[in-house]
Amino acid sequence: MSDPIATIKLNNGRKIVMKLRQEYAYNEVCSFISAATKGYYNNFAIQRIVPGSWIDVSYNAFFRKECQYFLPNRIEEESNGDIKAPELGDVCLGYFSDEEISGTEFFFPLRRVEELTGKCPVFAQVTEGIEELLRMEKVETYPNPYEPVEINVPRMPEIIVSIEIETFGESYPEPDRFIPEQIPENWPVFV
Repeated sequence: MSDPIATIKLNNGRKIVMKLRQEYAYNEVCSFISAATKGYYNNFAIQRIVPGSWIDVSYNAFFRKECQYFLPNRIEEESNGDIKAPELGDVCLGYFSDEEISGTEFFFPLRRVEELTGKCPVFAQVTEGIEELLRMEKVETYPNPYEPVEINVPRMPEIIVSIEIETFGESYPEPDRFIPEQIPENWPVFV
């Protein structure tokens, strides 16, 4: 079985290609494929750049109710104990607690982040486009003072136009997920 390939197309005409690591993070890969194939990431402006640390695509579930879910933290189980520390070239899902992983919020580490080992599952590797991440790290940003964490918003939007997934004919199920009893404060409330 070939690993799925995800191609992120950006508004500047460039792309970031990722190999999805189903052998280490199967449920996380299923979640990413589900969200990408439903178009949840399309035409979305990257929200947070922390130079020297990470590029966080979203920190509020893409402003979509459909993206407001968690995955159970099974990093130890899914990786068979081979837990990778996030680093440049990896793609990770976000952390909320030791038991809860963001279902759709993903980020690109710009350095080795030992403190996130076992908290933020590495579900993909960048195979093409590292130079785009390094370029984005240096774009002009402005602070968002209304957020409880450091949020540096790109002054000129860096937009994901679309994400295409190549599964090589394999089918991937919907992820094992759950809706949190209380949503994080930075997620929008829908009525």
